[in-house]
Amino acid sequence: MRNLLRSLFAALLATAILFPIPAHAAQTLIEVQAKVRDLQEQATTAAENAQAAKVQLNKLKKTLDSVQQQATQQGASVSELNKVIGTIAAEQYKSGPLSQSLELLFSSDPALYLSSAGSLAAVTRKKTADLKKFSVSTQRLNATTFTVSDKLALVKAAEAKFTKQLAFANGKLQEAEDLLAKLTAAERERLAKLNEDQENDDQQSSLADAAKYAGVSGRGGVAIKYALAQIGDKYVFGADGLTYWDCSGLTMRAFQAAGVSLPHSSRAQYGYGKAISRNDLLPGDLVFFGKPISHVAIYLGGDRMLHAPRSGSRVKIASFDMGRKPYIGARRL
Repeated sequence: MRNLLRSLFAALLATAILFPIPAHAAQTLIEVQAKVRDLQEQATTAAENAQAAKVQLNKLKKTLDSVQQQATQQGASVSELNKVIGTIAAEQYKSGPLSQSLELLFSSDPALYLSSAGSLAAVTRKKTADLKKFSVSTQRLNATTFTVSDKLALVKAAEAKFTKQLAFANGKLQEAEDLLAKLTAAERERLAKLNEDQENDDQQSSLADAAKYAGVSGRGGVAIKYALAQIGDKYVFGADGLTYWDCSGLTMRAFQAAGVSLPHSSRAQYGYGKAISRNDLLPGDLVFFGKPISHVAIYLGGDRMLHAPRSGSRVKIASFDMGRKPYIGARRL
């Protein structure tokens, strides 16, 4: 009996060594999960770059509209002045080769000459002013026309950049989908459950910790309370609530609740408020990551922050760390 048990144990051990299916399958899913998350991170970074390009595009469009309105007004002014210049030219043509001054000089009535000479000088000054005004207005219109052309080129370049970054982001998400498609249905189900369990755990711990940060005062405190209420909401490119968020959409709305207007871009938000060193961080400060900047979160204190992390994740409280995205700096609003 003892020998039989030994034989069975040896056979089972050999089978486990030769065919470690569960361990191999688990490792494969973990590897796939890591690759998918890397692609989602790349997509998220590209999407935030697209937001930066979109903010710049909107600024350029406003500038272009303003310059175009200016050009329209200047064009109307030049048209009116052009009519005046036409009248002056017609009068000059009618006066013939002998100027009005000479005609008055040969007048038989000196008093009439002196009276008309004064009127003529006034008319001449008016015509000279009109001619000068026309010249200046024409030059300004030409300069504005060139500016419109330059701004239009910048707008087209910004549109192209926005489209390119958005296409890159969607391409990375498609790569993730293609990678998942190579798994069996059972593997995809297990991986989906693994991700769901991890996100649920993060959500539960975030909700449990939320009360710790609800007592912060000031604008930062209002922003924190707003963002805490969004814990568990999903990340979506370009979303700014009220159910889906990206990182800068969340911070934009959170500080809007505190009376602070911010653009929908982490890179643009970095230009607002007062720069704060890492040692002087206080709850409610915005913290930024990535070179170039592609992520923003709300600092909570210690090594904790509140943010919308990436595609495939949810709003949560997390450690003060973005992996390969380095910490860049902080701003106090």
